[in-house]
Amino acid sequence: MKKIVFATSNPHKLEELKAICAEKCDVEFVLPPTGFDPLEDGTTFEANSLKKAKEAACVSKMPALADDSGLCVDALDGGPGIHSARYAETAQKRIDKLLDVLKNVENRRAKFVCVMTLVDENGNVLAQKRGECYGEIAHSQSGTHGFGYDPVFIVKDTEKTMAELSDEQKNKISHRAKALEQMIEYLKEYK
Repeated sequence: MKKIVFATSNPHKLEELKAICAEKCDVEFVLPPTGFDPLEDGTTFEANSLKKAKEAACVSKMPALADDSGLCVDALDGGPGIHSARYAETAQKRIDKLLDVLKNVENRRAKFVCVMTLVDENGNVLAQKRGECYGEIAHSQSGTHGFGYDPVFIVKDTEKTMAELSDEQKNKISHRAKALEQMIEYLKEYK
């Protein structure tokens, strides 16, 4: 079985990745060495994803897969975007800040974006894929599944937030799932 480092320190992302990939490709995903914390100073999801993948490959001497993802809100000109994880100090504070900023805003359209980049052990780009999930920002939190902004993101064509969906449902329609489904086609061929 091929081993690929998944360039994250977020165990939720790793579990989501493993669940989506289960039985679809012959890859074992592992976390990078302790202390992996690349500076995400790119100006796009693509740039940050590439930077994380290259750094993970460098420190592990293994092929690496990285994602950079975030929430893009129309009324905030695409923000918080690449700054989603740094929008406030904690997940709850990020949600509270977002709801406060949007409290009198009518246009609540938003999308989750995920860009995944696969590099070889030398940091050479093998593939880069993008997934998006559309919806809108709720007026209050709902649901206990997921993480990040999931409790306030109402998935398009549903009445539910991402956090109200089961893991199985989320892993079929999420931005990460959409990027990964495209990447799986490449992973199947990767030796």
